[in-house]
Amino acid sequence: MPNIRVATFAGPGAAPEIREVPWPKVGRKAALIQIGACGVCGTDLHILKGHWPKPLPWPFTLGHEMTGIIREIGPELKTDWMDLPIAVGSKLMIPPFMPCGSCYYCKHYPEHANRCQTPVYYGRYLGFDKPPHLWGGWAEYVYVDLEDLPGTKIYRLPDDMPLRLGALSEPLTSCIRGLARAQRMGGFKWGDTVVIQGSGPIGILAIAAAREMGAGRVICIGAPETPRLALARRFGAEATVNIEDHANPEARIMAVREIAGGHGADLVMDCTGHPSAGPEGIEMLRDSGFYIEMGQFTDAGPISTNWHRFVAKDITIMGSWAFTANDLALGVQMLHAARDRYPWYEMQTLYPFDADGVTRAVADAMAMRTVKSTIVPFPELLEA
Repeated sequence: MPNIRVATFAGPGAAPEIREVPWPKVGRKAALIQIGACGVCGTDLHILKGHWPKPLPWPFTLGHEMTGIIREIGPELKTDWMDLPIAVGSKLMIPPFMPCGSCYYCKHYPEHANRCQTPVYYGRYLGFDKPPHLWGGWAEYVYVDLEDLPGTKIYRLPDDMPLRLGALSEPLTSCIRGLARAQRMGGFKWGDTVVIQGSGPIGILAIAAAREMGAGRVICIGAPETPRLALARRFGAEATVNIEDHANPEARIMAVREIAGGHGADLVMDCTGHPSAGPEGIEMLRDSGFYIEMGQFTDAGPISTNWHRFVAKDITIMGSWAFTANDLALGVQMLHAARDRYPWYEMQTLYPFDADGVTRAVADAMAMRTVKSTIVPFPELLEA
């Protein structure tokens, strides 16, 4: 069998190195999955900038927004996490974060299993040195082994879902979970006015999620106009506020409140990753509104704020971290149901899987020249 190519990074700021590893022998509860598409996530960019707050097993393979097709499968691996049957030829998405199912949070607070203490993490905490060296999505194949890593979760995609589309299901799930928790807490109701801070990939997906989940109006704040804010409007943002034109917080707050009708928005969701977004965003809320913070996925440092404003405005602030194992099926289902309602592919800029392609995908994402850089090892699988 031919060798398999994977990309690894030696540390923050390093260039990708394309390595070849031998074709693995697939275990009895394992599968070898040919990668169809893998997105470049903001978390990947933070890791490569050296912002990740925990130790990482350099060198390793990045990439966790991945889909693929099963090419080999062990005799004891018969279903995905949702008990759907799988076999050679099945389409899958493989999430990065997989709760173990046995730690304190998984056992006692399953609705908060996203706080799992010992998760399986593809594209982050599985080092290249661990055989068979196929633990991330910036590669030709990825390997899953539920015997070696029993916390592993895999999800079957609908047969008619293109792998390229399925690669958006993991980041979309993060948006769904935040909004669903707000709904359960009474902070997001049908017809509400929603403000999305940030026009990157999570911001664009949050627009779609908010609309699908009942938002009446959606306003997006971000930059640049092309490609990001223009795409935000294509995804259903009624209005956009360009931070390059509204250069200070007061101007942005005033612009949003004017659009929202004076009192402010019912709900604001931060998808920026910039620490200044929080104090600014709460001033875009109406009194007694709801604020979702999901942009601070890495430690971007402290912020200066006035806690009196939280009390005086009588608002609710909720942090939202990733997702639980059962949330991911919701991302797949929403993406499938809404496949013809949004210009999903206009989010994605495609790059080949080689050193130059991976380098350009990362650089263009960092420079905001793309919305979602997407690495495609096998172009023939794009519409598969």
